[in-house]
Amino acid sequence: MTAERPIFDPDRMTGRKGEAGALPRVLTVSQLNALIKQTLEDNLPGTIHLVGEISNFTRATSGHLYMTLKDKQSELRAVMWRSSAAPLKFKPADGLEVVATGNVDFYEPRGQCQFYIRKLEPRGVGALELAFRQLHDRLAREGLFDPAHQKRIPPYPRRIAVVTSPTGAAIRDIIKTVRRRFPCASVLLHPVRVQGEGAAAEIAEAIRRLNAQAGALGGIDVMIVGRGGGSLEDLWAFNEEAVARAVYASRIPIISGVGHEIDVTICDLVADLRAPTPTAAAELAVPVLDDVLAALTTHAGRLHRAARHRLDLARSRTDALARCEWLRDPLSRLHRADQRLDEVQSRLQLGWSQTLGRVRRRLHRVEVMLAWIQPLTFVQHQRARLADAVHRLRWAMGQRARRSERLIERFRRALVAVAPQARLRSEEQSLQRLSRDLARAAGQRARSAKHTVAAFEARLEATSYRRTLARGFTITRSAADRYIIRRAAEVHPEQNIVTETAEGEFTSRVHDPE
Repeated sequence: MTAERPIFDPDRMTGRKGEAGALPRVLTVSQLNALIKQTLEDNLPGTIHLVGEISNFTRATSGHLYMTLKDKQSELRAVMWRSSAAPLKFKPADGLEVVATGNVDFYEPRGQCQFYIRKLEPRGVGALELAFRQLHDRLAREGLFDPAHQKRIPPYPRRIAVVTSPTGAAIRDIIKTVRRRFPCASVLLHPVRVQGEGAAAEIAEAIRRLNAQAGALGGIDVMIVGRGGGSLEDLWAFNEEAVARAVYASRIPIISGVGHEIDVTICDLVADLRAPTPTAAAELAVPVLDDVLAALTTHAGRLHRAARHRLDLARSRTDALARCEWLRDPLSRLHRADQRLDEVQSRLQLGWSQTLGRVRRRLHRVEVMLAWIQPLTFVQHQRARLADAVHRLRWAMGQRARRSERLIERFRRALVAVAPQARLRSEEQSLQRLSRDLARAAGQRARSAKHTVAAFEARLEATSYRRTLARGFTITRSAADRYIIRRAAEVHPEQNIVTETAEGEFTSRVHDPE
């Protein structure tokens, strides 16, 4: 059997006694947590260097950092207050192995043992190098290093703005190089700190201010941002995110010349052009004046020769045009064109008048013909003729049928007398066929006659003057003799006239023939 766990006895605990003497036999939770906190403070050193891997990392809105430091066997909750986390150059993340410097304390409200970090460094790589890699990767994903965003450096700048320290060697080298190579350009210095706390903010603000006040300063063609050589810590202001974003947002082309040729900063990668040194930045910003003047002389000669050639060519063309007849007297061609236009217009008017007259005469003949034919009377007459023809055809068919019947009866009696039964049946069949053919022919003749009459009716209706009346025209006749009135001169005052429309007639009296 296992031994029973002994009952908790406060007298066996070692620690500081209260003012009343020995510890009480019964403790509250608060008393126990306070005792643990005091014991840890009395028995652990104030500064501990702790190696571990970060997990469960969170950054509160207050700026405090909360994380868990762990190794293969154990883990410990850790806190880094905002004041201690502000100077960090790199960004803590899960899985990063670090060396945390701080002290252990006991958080009484929750009964938790926590490690309070005052300083945090990545293990195996420098904090600045890690911060550089993290910022580089993040800005690269955002596209700040994209060559397509880089602006062209103007070849002949008039005003150059320099963002650097006013006391460093960089500004002296830049001014000396610009005066030596291109003295017609002016240099505008915006003094800033290039290292130390707050230097990055000054550099970013200077870039933004120069962009905002470029117009008031008379225009800035190019900007040089840089400083002389130094350690990674000295150049760190040019690796800050604020400087990178200010360079990226600049409307003025920026040449970055930071440190020596082996030094590469975030500012170099974002800038429109990177120079290995400030002196090289000045050389990239301006051309050599002697080379520019030589090129201008060459171009001036070529331009002079080209202008002379173009002038000679223009003179020859002018002479050729001067020999052209219509150019000497352009108004004569215009006058001839106006005359031809008038002739064409006269011919068109004459042709239109003649065509209109012919159409009117044809229309008059058609009206006279229609008035003479009287289509309705003609149709009625044709219908009467058709009815008479049908009546006579039916009478003729009846007469022929009766004659045929009498003939058949005579033949039948003759045949009966001689009793030719077979021949009789044959003749009867032939007679039946003839009767059917006769009936069919009579029907076809009647239908053909009907179709002919219908075609005449359609043609008469198509040529009827009433079709013209249906389109909105009218016919005016004298009320006395029904004579068609064609001109206003054919009527006299107080004459009664009859106007026929598609829907009927109405009578009116003439008051004024004019």
